[in-house]
Amino acid sequence: MNAHSAFEFIRRQAVPSLNIELEEYRHRKTGAQHIHIAADNNENVFLVALRTVPTDSRGVAHILEHTALCGSEKYPVRDPFFMMIRRSLNTFMNAFTSSDWTAYPFASQNKKDFKNLLEVYLDAVFFARLDPLDFAQEGHRVEFEQADNPDSPLVYKGVVYNEMKGAMSAVPSQLWHTLCHHLFPTTTYHYNSGGDPKHIPELTYEQLQVFYKSHYHPSNAIFMTYGDLPATELQAQFEAQALARFEALDEHIAVGEEVRFDAPKRANATYPLPADESLTAKTHIVLGWLLGKSTHLDDVLEAQLLSSLLFDNSASPLQHLLETTPLGKSPSPMCGLDDSQKELAFVCGIAGSEAEHADAFEAQVLAVFEKMADEGLPLDQVEASLHQLELQQREIGGDGYPYGLQLILTSLTSATHRGDPMTLLNLEPALAALREKIHQPGYIQALVKKWLLDNNHRLRLVMTPDHQQAEREAAEERARLDALQAELNDTDKQRIIEQTQALLARQAQDDDPGLLPKVGLEDVPEALHYVAPEAVDEAAPRLTQYRAGTNGLVYQQAIIDMPALTAEEFNLLPIYTYCVTELGVGDKDYLATQQWQSQVVGTLSMYSSLRAAPDSVRGVRGYLTLSAKALARNHSQATALMQATLDDVRFDEANRVRELVAQIRARREQAVTGNGHSLAMAAASAGHCAAAQLSHQLSGLERIVYIKQLDDALADDAALQTLLTGLAAVHEKVKCAPRQFLLVADGPHLPELTQQLANWRAHMPASDQHQAFSWPEVNETINDAWIANSQVNFCAKAYPTVPMTHADAPALTVLAGYLRNNFLHRAIREQGGAYGGGASQDSNIASFRFYSYRDPRLAETLQDFDQSLTWLAQQKADPRLIEEAVLGVISAIDKPGSPAGEAKQTFHAELFGRTRALREDFRRRVLTVTFEDLQRVAATYLRPEKASTAVVSHAAKKEELTQLGLTLRSL
Repeated sequence: MNAHSAFEFIRRQAVPSLNIELEEYRHRKTGAQHIHIAADNNENVFLVALRTVPTDSRGVAHILEHTALCGSEKYPVRDPFFMMIRRSLNTFMNAFTSSDWTAYPFASQNKKDFKNLLEVYLDAVFFARLDPLDFAQEGHRVEFEQADNPDSPLVYKGVVYNEMKGAMSAVPSQLWHTLCHHLFPTTTYHYNSGGDPKHIPELTYEQLQVFYKSHYHPSNAIFMTYGDLPATELQAQFEAQALARFEALDEHIAVGEEVRFDAPKRANATYPLPADESLTAKTHIVLGWLLGKSTHLDDVLEAQLLSSLLFDNSASPLQHLLETTPLGKSPSPMCGLDDSQKELAFVCGIAGSEAEHADAFEAQVLAVFEKMADEGLPLDQVEASLHQLELQQREIGGDGYPYGLQLILTSLTSATHRGDPMTLLNLEPALAALREKIHQPGYIQALVKKWLLDNNHRLRLVMTPDHQQAEREAAEERARLDALQAELNDTDKQRIIEQTQALLARQAQDDDPGLLPKVGLEDVPEALHYVAPEAVDEAAPRLTQYRAGTNGLVYQQAIIDMPALTAEEFNLLPIYTYCVTELGVGDKDYLATQQWQSQVVGTLSMYSSLRAAPDSVRGVRGYLTLSAKALARNHSQATALMQATLDDVRFDEANRVRELVAQIRARREQAVTGNGHSLAMAAASAGHCAAAQLSHQLSGLERIVYIKQLDDALADDAALQTLLTGLAAVHEKVKCAPRQFLLVADGPHLPELTQQLANWRAHMPASDQHQAFSWPEVNETINDAWIANSQVNFCAKAYPTVPMTHADAPALTVLAGYLRNNFLHRAIREQGGAYGGGASQDSNIASFRFYSYRDPRLAETLQDFDQSLTWLAQQKADPRLIEEAVLGVISAIDKPGSPAGEAKQTFHAELFGRTRALREDFRRRVLTVTFEDLQRVAATYLRPEKASTAVVSHAAKKEELTQLGLTLRSL
């Protein structure tokens, strides 16, 4: 096998099940590892990872990840990472800090662009400038509340500081970090690698520099690549632009072995709860075990099989307990197997409990394990879990992260701990061996005993709510700052003022963009990539088939016209779509049905889609989609399951529905702090059209309020019966509605699969009772502030604009990127300290939205939204800035997905009238947008009197929110 002369070829391994070849190389001089995944795919992916092993919770690895991207030796500009996002056709760019590694990945389909990005990434990682002012901006600093007044109070600022304040507002984050703190008393996982806001201000610039020198070195690096570029070509760039300048590092960075417990341990903790919420049934009880090593394939597969057997569905023994125990309201968000660290962690628990239930709950869990160790499980249930593992191994992803990056991240944990990353990408032999083992008498019983019952490294964590904790923590922070301020002399005060001024000056400077490589409009592909259907059978019910490289999987959907529903039935719609695949079918109860699903499909779910027409938002169209994924050999059984679900789902399992509503509530509440900007934008846009209002009502902040009230009401049996009756009424309307089918599979399978579907298509229910869905028009201004359990804010402002086919839609779409690139990023993130901020045009609902994410500010951010428009009106045309904004839009339009995902996306776009011709026309018009267009559409549509505002904030900000004229709403 050929390798660059600076690299030594180690081995090569084909993985036929994924149609890839794995190649491993080692850099001769530094020992840097290079894993290359050769594939016939032009979306090439690069990732360089460094083993980063913090010894405290000051966030050094996380802050370094941010600061390294603020300028390098070859590219001494202030913000090369975000500047390259604007000058690139990338399909992915980011940086990650995990608990024991830091990674810098990107992907691109354009070879020139890939080379440019690789050059910038290599220089950023190995030759970072680490300017002290960048450390202050990205990490932490103190400033006077009035920047030039040393008598005003000190405040903490910093992007990572505010990011982690937001992240640690989420109860699941607090649970996980507290659990790890006690489960890993002696290794790096004892600490919060992202940084604990209490400890982040303790990190010094000098400590950051020391960590960089010891950790950001090729000897501690893992290079991973994917795609159709040859490894030798990539290695030539690695060597020329970075590795040739290094010698081997005489330091071995690794995570140590955790000292195992002699006996199970217990821990207690608290989390802040707003004073207006009841403390009743708000306790979390979690049990965690430390299992084997993530570098040992047998340990990993045994743990995955055990986790699947216990958690896979509601019929699984442990999942059934967690959903039905009277000791809690819903399973904990922590449940499952964590394989991202050196040692595997298995976690289960309940939310909505009381501290006094901890002993009883622990006994219930152990009783499940003891029964399983005594009796085992039926072989068909074990085979169903293996079936799920096979599906996971075979599926070709790429709809979120690029597929190549998904493969890289699958193997990165093992590579980080010097295991064999190839084994995790070639599971077929190991799965075959496991398939033999499950037939051995007592095999499952032995696994339960080995990893759970006889494993003393077990922790019980009880986390209870505390009304005073938020106020107490705020007072402690204020006391730390006041103590620091009391010790300041005049020189210290002047130094703080000068740093504030220097940072503002640095943030205001315009770097020379010519220092960075770029692609231009001349590099943009001429045509929109389009996936055409293989065949369309127009005979009712319509069947659309797509040929796609799905690696033996079949994706099948039944798409149902949205029926006319009453207002209350619409409120039930998200509950209906969640429950319809979670209840019993025919003579099977929900437990038997769940087991049936596990045996024949990978997923079975239903969702609703509501969109306006591409040329008008006055109306709204809707569909319900029942979607399944299965191995081709199971297609006929999957079809029978889908048909039975639509024909015979049961709404008589009252306790099950009550449990499902509690689970929905828990998930909605837990998602606020991670998704606050999207929820705020949806709330701000809700008055613009029917589709926007329905989105806010069915999946936004209004939905959280509704589901909490409903969940509380279901303690009354009469209310529960009313819900069951309502769900059944919705289902009767759905059954009568016209439907059509979508089938996506490998080409050779399509004829047989079509024939298997024919029987269902021939037995459609009569649709003469169907009434078409409609919704009244909406046009109102909104000014709301939603009070949540958060330490940071999410701000949004929205303006009604135009739909997709309007002549101004492309300019508004480009305007969003232009404002983000050239004003909002600097004002909201760099100067304001928010983790993120920007703007977007959503032509589906004809709405232009500004937003901020994990933001310490309120009024100032809303002012920045307005100021960006004033700034735009005063600017002169700069062709480079327009080109960058256009490139960003084109990159998003052209972003590839998985083979199946692209087919489904195309089908559903055309279902709602977004035809190939319309999308190609929109793309062409984006390429011709001018600066004058941006100024014109901003002046036309983004007028102050048209603005709606929505903010997700917290109780401490109520007075400020009221002064802003916002109506307070409580979550």
